[in-house]
Parts: sequence; structure tokens; C-alpha cells
Amino acid sequence: MKTLLYRYVAVGGLPAAVNALIETGNMNEVNEVWKSILKEYRSDMVKYAEDKDKPHIRACFNAIPKQLAKENKKYQYSKVESGGRGVFYKDSLQWLEDADIIRRCYNSNITGLPLEGNAIDNVFKVYTADIGMLVAMLGGATRADILQGNLGGFKGAIYENLMADTLIKKGQSLYYLQKDSGMELDFLIRYKGECVPVEVKAKTAQAKSISTVRKHPEKYGVKHFIKFGDYNIGRDGDLLTLPTYMQFLLDLEPEVVTLEKIDTDELTRLAREILGKQ
Repeated sequence: MKTLLYRYVAVGGLPAAVNALIETGNMNEVNEVWKSILKEYRSDMVKYAEDKDKPHIRACFNAIPKQLAKENKKYQYSKVESGGRGVFYKDSLQWLEDADIIRRCYNSNITGLPLEGNAIDNVFKVYTADIGMLVAMLGGATRADILQGNLGGFKGAIYENLMADTLIKKGQSLYYLQKDSGMELDFLIRYKGECVPVEVKAKTAQAKSISTVRKHPEKYGVKHFIKFGDYNIGRDGDLLTLPTYMQFLLDLEPEVVTLEKIDTDELTRLAREILGKQ
């Protein structure tokens, strides 16, 4: 299963790249497909964007790997270009998101629902919408390393983007939580009617932030946690640990709410009875 996971990380889920792998079994062909995709994307950024955004869209896109390489993965405009400010790049990021190239993952005020209502609009991380795109931006040699299970120093960013990829393909918006104290929960999801923190680890590292939240249920109001990494399936009370290759099995379908059928005839009768007494 790990081999298949590494293969998905290296290739991604875009049809052209997947078909190249299926038809040829040659990763060099996959590399060429991704080179073509990136070239086409960068061409479209200049061809279709408004003139005022053209100089900034490519810069925002090209900055994604180094933004994810930071310890604090919050997207910082100053890291795009020296002296960069949101006023110059806000529309550029929106263009990339509208084109389904990236997804923003918004910081949340609290670990609670609704996630959309608690999001902080100007504090976010940026992931590529497909994990294969991030790997392509890192170069063909990185793809070869991944296939051998060697993700190197960038493994944390790759595994986070893989989780984002999974959630995006399940139709989910992306949220996380980060406090000034340094506490950070990689993702927050709505799962079975609750806000559930999800931590993503490249290996078997301890999830310190989850430990903090678990110790203070009265403060954070969280009842369940999920941690993905190089683990066997296990449960420790409210914490479910799962191997990374099981991410795609998360059932994030909306809860089914069944309401009691309304007897309209009885409602009509009662209404007439009440009105008749007035």
C-alpha cells in the first residue's frame, strides 16, 4: 500500500498524468506530461488574466513550494517578492483559485462549527489543488526520490498537501487552526456532525498540538481526533490513528437528517378548529 501511495504522490490525479503512467509505465513520460501542464498553466496566466494581475500571478504560483517549506506555512506576500503586500497579490491568488490550480486553507478562530463562519479571511495557507502539481514544481528528481520512499526535508509539506488534495477531491473547503502561542492543528474538518482536528505526520512523530487540545476538552470542545502517518490502525480513547494511505476512505458525506412527515390534513383541521373558536 505504501508503494501505491508513493506512486500517487509522484504522479498526482490529473487525467493526462495518470493516463501517461497507465499507457507507458514510464515515469519519464509522466515528467514530460507535467512539464507540458505547468507550461500551459503559466501561459494561461499571461494569456487570460487582467493586465494588472499578470506580473503577480506567476510570482504567487511559483512561490508555493517555498511558502510550504517554511515552519510557519501561513502564506506571506513578503515571501513572494521583497516588499510584497496583499493589495498587489490578492486578486492574483483568486485567479489561481478560480482556475482550480490552488486552494486556500483558512485559519479558524476556534475548533468549532460552522467552519466557514469561524474562518479568518486574510490568514491562510496555500496548497496546490493536485499533489502531482506540487511535486512537478519541485522537479523530476524529486519524483524519483518519492517513488523510492525518500521525501527528504520537504516531506512535511508534501504530506500536508496530500491531505489537502484528498479533502479537495472530496469537495471540502480547507481549514486549520493556529494560535499565537505556536499551537497548530493541520486541518479541521466536519466529520459526523462535529469539528474534528486532523494531524498529518510524515513518520510516527508525536502530535503535540493535539495533545494540548485533548488535555483541555472544556476549552476547545473537541471530542474526537484523527492522526494520519506511518502508523498501524489504532485508537487511544478519543484519538484515532490511521496509515496515510487510508486518507481516501474518510467518509465526509453530509449527515443525513430525516424529518418526521408532516400531516398536512391534520394541520388544516387544527387551523380551522382554532380559527373557528375566535
